[in-house]
Amino acid sequence: MKTATLGSIGEVSRLTLGGGGIGQIWGDTSHDEATATLRAALDAGITVLDAAPMYRNCEAFIGETFAGRLPAGVKVTTKHQLGTPLLGEVAARLLASLEASLAAMRLERVDLFFLHSNIHLDGFTYSHGDANKDAFSTAWSTYVEAAAPAFEQLKAQGRIGGWGITGIGVPTAVLAAIEHTPRPDAVQAIANLMDSPGALRRYAEPARAREIAAAAKARGLGVMGIRAVQAGALTAAIDRSLSPNYPDARDYDRAAPFRALCAGWGEDPAAVAHRYALGMPNIDTVVLGVKNRAELAQCLAAEAAGPLEPAQVAAIDALGLAEA
Repeated sequence: MKTATLGSIGEVSRLTLGGGGIGQIWGDTSHDEATATLRAALDAGITVLDAAPMYRNCEAFIGETFAGRLPAGVKVTTKHQLGTPLLGEVAARLLASLEASLAAMRLERVDLFFLHSNIHLDGFTYSHGDANKDAFSTAWSTYVEAAAPAFEQLKAQGRIGGWGITGIGVPTAVLAAIEHTPRPDAVQAIANLMDSPGALRRYAEPARAREIAAAAKARGLGVMGIRAVQAGALTAAIDRSLSPNYPDARDYDRAAPFRALCAGWGEDPAAVAHRYALGMPNIDTVVLGVKNRAELAQCLAAEAAGPLEPAQVAAIDALGLAEA
């Protein structure tokens, strides 16, 4: 497995095992298959586990599988969807979430602790779900005055190796957070050939996914690429029931020319999508959404095959699927 440097966190594998699939939120998978997939990922050279309490059983499975004794060199992340609580509650909420995650995974510390909320500038109005934005999004003033200092305190205490932001919020605010001091140690950024956040997007402005990754990298932050197959939209078939109007289902329909191109090459679209993401500039590691060993094996084969040929990338880009 090839490696890269994830900012201040150090050397990591080019693939990260995401917690959503093994946590049983990306389609059906059994307990035994989830834990077997965890072991198979580490045996194959993956050195990062991207966990979160909202990934249902993910953290408990990590704790059960490794009993608090991760192999040397393996790094673990977790997350908290803070929202916008009262300033005086921020540090306590982050600490409580971290301690619950550590207990579930049977660990003393994590390498990265992510703010998993959207970030929005004060006074911003979302085009979708604005009435509930205090639940899913962190206001800029809350981020600056309370969240970033609380993360820095946890880092100084040795409870976390570093902290990060999930760069799926309003792009203007995400880019501001990358420039703000103290800076996060890492950013999770959209990394797929459509540049699409899919159902994660609640704002009207362009996603600016590649700009976010480039800005983070320019400031020395680690960049974890997420949604390489855009929640299944870039696979042969979505493996769960979705409304035709759901953003990920609409992306699947829009990606029909990509599937046709892959068919002409005799390639599986998911494998091609992962190779495309691995070849994108400024992406240190690509987070996988696999839920079983068969899907993991396909991603491992894609990584081993290396990035796509320039002509293939050009053919994909010529389809015009990337968001403006």
